[in-house]
Amino acid sequence: MKQFAKRVLALGVSSALSIGMAASVHAATYKVVDKGAVGELKYTYAQHQNHNGEMAISGAKSYNLPVQFDYLDEQNFQDIEEYANAYHERTHGLEDIEDYDAMVAGNPTANDLAWVVRWLQDTSRGAGSRSNELVYEYQRIIDFVAMTHLGKEGSQSEQFVIFDQVFEGTDQLTRSTVDIIAGITDSGVAYGSGTAPYLPMEPFTDSNGNIRNFWLREFGQRGFFSYDNGAQVLPVVPAETQYGGGLSAVIDVNENGSAVGFMSYKLNENTVEYIQDETGGCADPDILDDIPYEICVQNLQTNMYHMMAYKASLSPDGSVEVEQLGLLIEPHPDDERPHSSYATAVNNSGVAVGYASGWYDEEVTSPAVDQRSYGSYAVMYKDGEVFDFNQKNNRFLGRGVVISKANDINDKGIAVGYRYDDAVVKKLFYVDTTKPKEEMELITHPGFFTTSDTTAYAINESGLIVGDGEIESHNDSTSNPRRTAAFLYDSINGSFKNVNNLIGCDSPYTIIQARDINDENVISATAIIKVQRLDSKGQPMLDENGNPELEDVVRAVTLEPTDGEEESCEIEEDKVERQGASTSVFTVLSLFGLLALRRRIFN
Repeated sequence: MKQFAKRVLALGVSSALSIGMAASVHAATYKVVDKGAVGELKYTYAQHQNHNGEMAISGAKSYNLPVQFDYLDEQNFQDIEEYANAYHERTHGLEDIEDYDAMVAGNPTANDLAWVVRWLQDTSRGAGSRSNELVYEYQRIIDFVAMTHLGKEGSQSEQFVIFDQVFEGTDQLTRSTVDIIAGITDSGVAYGSGTAPYLPMEPFTDSNGNIRNFWLREFGQRGFFSYDNGAQVLPVVPAETQYGGGLSAVIDVNENGSAVGFMSYKLNENTVEYIQDETGGCADPDILDDIPYEICVQNLQTNMYHMMAYKASLSPDGSVEVEQLGLLIEPHPDDERPHSSYATAVNNSGVAVGYASGWYDEEVTSPAVDQRSYGSYAVMYKDGEVFDFNQKNNRFLGRGVVISKANDINDKGIAVGYRYDDAVVKKLFYVDTTKPKEEMELITHPGFFTTSDTTAYAINESGLIVGDGEIESHNDSTSNPRRTAAFLYDSINGSFKNVNNLIGCDSPYTIIQARDINDENVISATAIIKVQRLDSKGQPMLDENGNPELEDVVRAVTLEPTDGEEESCEIEEDKVERQGASTSVFTVLSLFGLLALRRRIFN
């Protein structure tokens, strides 16, 4: 019997809460096709699948991560031991350090390897947290992997290396990159973005005579495309590359070869002034006595660039013809704040959508140098204009918040995404971009219930919209996140369904997000499934009685339509214990969501 984590809440947060067992009749209209476990990874996450069955997948939580123990010293190992001692009682599945000497020798147990990786990744309490230290003095482990599944009988998900490199003298990738393959066109063009790897610089001697090791990368996020499944990865170099290589991403490509995304087009002058400052900045000789100039610049990447949406024509020879799509607003000439725009999808007519910085007062025509600008809004890029669908902007949710965002547009001109309503709840929307401008309006849907955060990610030509929505109503927190379920919304007849009600009562999968839907109504989704638990080296874990331990993982799946038959299912309200692996899966999903794998800048 499928156990629903209080999925009764999807029906409303009222008398349903008191129901222990309820009857429901629904059609099992989809079958789940698991894209298979990837031997080197715990988690896989669905992106886009084309009409040929080729799927773009993201992954995380690699086994046997390539820690470079030679770059750790005695103080580091002592810090790792103290770190494990402080946190092991609150960390599910890990014990205190088991064999300190073996860890120092570079041959840790699986438990101890997990602690070393955690310490390197924890920049607030672990590596780089001591005074006078920088995080770039330590190996960077980021561990976001791109994969493809070619959809053929017997094929498996395979890793798609973008810009990562192997450590010198080894066959191990650094795993210090964020690799994202956002999709594959029907004609076989793969696209997305990746970051350069962090590699060790030559040892640096500071003003006190201490030898320090620093890790540097050539550039941050950079878009790419490939015509041969990654054999040749062709970069999309941004317009502005000074001071760190610039930033770019390819987020969508239509069947005519038009790509959209964003790229750095302008430097932040305030940051440049600091870099060039000889009295406290990166040009200060006293600063350069203690850290390399390149590391000083790398430490400022977050505020280095202004971004602009672009459309580009791609070519197999690697040439890229770029058209900048402009901004929603025209700032005062002396306003040096970063006002940006992003394109997230383009249809086969060349109409693009995305989001862009806007004024707090949408009626502004002559902005002041410090005009209020708190967030970004869903926009359309068409005929040389950036248009915000007549939204009212006077809503303050915090500086820099994306208040509304368009994620997709079909060939009929219907765009979908999300917007925050007056109660500061995220709601899916759709909008007809073929209407006259003055008639365009974001039409929202409440989702599973009124206070459920709901996001639409994709729409097909039949008007079917997919995404995810919260199915629990408690106050959300990092330690106790609201659980989500994938939805299928028919914008024509108004039907809104929990996808879990469409895959059969006895399915071992719980579908937590639907990322894409094609014109055959095949859905790309991410599911939770229970599997045998593996340690940090990828080996099975046993409990105290010698029995295999189990855990929940997220897995990329395809949902294929079936004729289906009506089934009578008993839905048991069973709140899964919120500890250990159960919570960690939703934490991972939250991480994927925060990274917004197809939509986010990685500085």
